[in-house]
Amino acid sequence: MTNSAPAFDALRAACAAVALDARGAEPIRIAENQIWRLPRGVIARIAPPDRALSAAREISVARWLASSGIAVVKPLSVEQPVEAAGRVVTFWEELRAHEHGTTEDVAAALRALHALPLPDLDIGRLDPFVRISERLSAAQTLPADDRRWLLGLYEDLLERWTAGLPAGLPERAVHGDAWPGNVVRLAQGGWVLMDLERFSVGPPEWDLVSTAVRARTTGAVTPAEYDAFCGIYGHDVTAWAGYSILSGVRELRMVTYAAQHAASNSRWRAEAQHRVDCLRGRCGPRPWRWTGIL
Repeated sequence: MTNSAPAFDALRAACAAVALDARGAEPIRIAENQIWRLPRGVIARIAPPDRALSAAREISVARWLASSGIAVVKPLSVEQPVEAAGRVVTFWEELRAHEHGTTEDVAAALRALHALPLPDLDIGRLDPFVRISERLSAAQTLPADDRRWLLGLYEDLLERWTAGLPAGLPERAVHGDAWPGNVVRLAQGGWVLMDLERFSVGPPEWDLVSTAVRARTTGAVTPAEYDAFCGIYGHDVTAWAGYSILSGVRELRMVTYAAQHAASNSRWRAEAQHRVDCLRGRCGPRPWRWTGIL
């Protein structure tokens, strides 16, 4: 668990910079990126110091999406992001009562998003391997042989990605981490897109693979739910020749994410090892049952 004290120092300084009051702030999520609730319906997102560019891009993307008619979380109308006390802070309007969306919500959101023309602003290009090497280095609870195997898988997938994907859908602005936790449903109805950290230009298939992997790899999405997802979006990414590349990267991300957390929290060690065992063929065929890492 990340220590919240230094982050609160950053929050207090960032609030002062944009004339907000940090008194009464409550932590919602304390992790690599911290989420805090301020009085009067404001949410502060606190990121590590190396995220200044991505935070600025998130603000620009959110404003572009809103102007394009996409339901999206709204940044406050202040000069941001704010760099304070070694952190990067952004401020957002708090969403009204909401919960995780459905796979159908994800499909509808992605269909609307991928229908947009590319924006004029620079949103960068998709890097599906971001932070994987750092996570592999941190995965010290895994046996050395498993770490070597994962490194080999990483290098193989990177080589296949670099060589170029098979022909597919035209490149679009992609969300980068499209799952029901990032396409939330409001209590009064309708979905809202959030968490824009991975937004970039890339193959739309990367967004679609998230749901396909949850159906085919982890079993979190039922066959009926996946059929409905494909029907709403209008495309089944599993029939694409490049599916094995992008699904392999998504699986590797999920494994290394668990392994990174296991290194600092023993409660996730068994799950991290289980995910590795699945990829290495020790747990039978897909779909496997993976427990979410909080």
